[in-house]
Amino acid sequence: MGFVLTGFRQYRSVRHYAFDYVSGKDKREACVVCADLNLLQKHKIPLQEVPLLCRRLLETADVGARERLEFSETDMLSYNANRSAQQKVNAKKKKHRVPVSPRVGLAWRGAKPEQK
Repeated sequence: MGFVLTGFRQYRSVRHYAFDYVSGKDKREACVVCADLNLLQKHKIPLQEVPLLCRRLLETADVGARERLEFSETDMLSYNANRSAQQKVNAKKKKHRVPVSPRVGLAWRGAKPEQK
């Protein structure tokens, strides 16, 4: 089925995100992922994205290691590398629209077109 965020607790600068792995009707397995807030700030990772990143880490982890994981600095560096690569791709896709004519929009503005 999947992972469901059940909450988090914070002790000093470390957040412990609690997840339940729902595999059947009534079968649930508790999982915890820790993330250091100082490292998140150092690598400029928004706090709103951390629960999804932790869930992604759980989805890729081995079944036996799911009980307690850490969102490490290596994971953060990998995330930043992927994010910057995606931003470059998005920047290339972005097209700057050039108006067809310098007179575009004059009709609704009520201005008279320039005469040459």
